[in-house]
Amino acid sequence: MLIENFRPGAMDGLGFGWSDLHAANPRLIYCSLKGFLSGPYEHRAALDEVTQMMGGLAYMTGLPDRPMRVGASVVDVTGGLFGVVGILAALERRRRTGEGERITGSLFETTAFLVGQHMAQEAVTGEAALPMSVRRSAWAVYDVFESREGEKVFVGVVSDTQWWRFCKEFDLRDLQGDVSLAENNERVRRRDRILPVVSALFRSLGKEELLMRLERAGVPFAQVNTPSDLIDDPHLCANGGLVGVTLPDGACAGTRTQTPALPIEWADARFGLRHDIPAAGEHGRDVLAAAGYAPKRIDELERAGLVRFPPA
Repeated sequence: MLIENFRPGAMDGLGFGWSDLHAANPRLIYCSLKGFLSGPYEHRAALDEVTQMMGGLAYMTGLPDRPMRVGASVVDVTGGLFGVVGILAALERRRRTGEGERITGSLFETTAFLVGQHMAQEAVTGEAALPMSVRRSAWAVYDVFESREGEKVFVGVVSDTQWWRFCKEFDLRDLQGDVSLAENNERVRRRDRILPVVSALFRSLGKEELLMRLERAGVPFAQVNTPSDLIDDPHLCANGGLVGVTLPDGACAGTRTQTPALPIEWADARFGLRHDIPAAGEHGRDVLAAAGYAPKRIDELERAGLVRFPPA
């Protein structure tokens, strides 16, 4: 298997293009991750942020007159994941046919796929989707509120059953007893009445009490965290959700830090750390040996400057 992320044409120029390598090894699975798939844009350079702008994601994230990229490199990550989906399908096909395959994933088409829900929404409603920052909510209580300390908490009440439990937990008898609020669509029309009551109630409660009661009510909620908060998150820390790694290079060399583990459980177990972050070339000798290179040949490659290993 080969995975590459060079500009279009670079691998062909180096003699490592699909045609050359497939001829040498028909079982090869060759995955290219690019900015664009085939078409008028295929030779353009691209970045995560570029395709977020082109693909409508930045528009949906920001204000109407101020597009804003998502707060993480989601297109880089999901583009890679779609590449993995293609690789897995190619592995299964090779198991059946013995033939390798070429797979190409891209940033722009991945962004368009993510925004597809808003394209479909326009087709169904006849109205172009507004940015998420100014959209009209489909539920009356679906917003960020503040506790007594000023801590921000998101709360969503998204069904009639949740509305009943929510009102009962917070003793909102006037709202619970109003038959005009029994159904979701009517509650949405009366958001201007409901939200001031809920906001005032939440501002009267300490954060810990508010979170405890929201959990007891069984409604979706979330304390608004920063990335730094996740390092001490009790859920992530409980069952291997974070793994300790050592930074090998630069000014922070030797620093231990916590990073998220793969977000998957396999037979109720999390994937831990296979090995720590290597320095550049640290396992180069082992990789070349596993590929069939004799120790003498590896030494020759190093002397010729074709490979470089860190000092022992």
